[in-house]
Amino acid sequence: MSEIEIGRLLRSGTTGFVVGCKVNQLNAPGFGAMVRVPLEAQYQVYGVIYDIHIEDDGLVRQLITAQDVPEEVLKDNRENRNVPVEIGVLVLGYEQEGRIFHLLPPRPPLSLDAIFLCSPSEVAHFTGQGRFGYFRHMLRDRDKPVEELLAAHLYQARAAQVDAGNEAWYQKAVGELITLMRDDYQGLIKTLSAVSEI
Repeated sequence: MSEIEIGRLLRSGTTGFVVGCKVNQLNAPGFGAMVRVPLEAQYQVYGVIYDIHIEDDGLVRQLITAQDVPEEVLKDNRENRNVPVEIGVLVLGYEQEGRIFHLLPPRPPLSLDAIFLCSPSEVAHFTGQGRFGYFRHMLRDRDKPVEELLAAHLYQARAAQVDAGNEAWYQKAVGELITLMRDDYQGLIKTLSAVSEI
């Protein structure tokens, strides 16, 4: 299992949660990356990063208006900043006793639970189970950048599946998206346009 901790849980619900991390931890996760939250033995929740939000504070507001800010001040602000970076995560499913479920988890993670970036083998394991049921969760919330999120996720998952020897995964995934979105022509065209970029 991957042991790249990217932060701690700030708040959560059944369908998603928000993670806080320091600015200097931000180099590990990226938009569309899969993460996991181990909750207890044999049970963990999987999700995908849909938003990375950096709050401002009083010092940043002052530095923005200053002229010729020294490089060491910028570096100090980025490395020792008190305001956390907030990472929005959409829940995709969970694993219990070694079995993957592309359903919402029975209970959400708790405050201050550690969040880990999924390794390529973990991504391949989660995405390779079932019939892409987790796509439902990604398509459900139209307030999120769904098309871009799907493209970023498919890019990562495709690489993980190719590494795992499953070359056909990507074509099956795109076929399933077409089936799921057949009644939403505009959304389907936007999604296929975004996916064609990868």
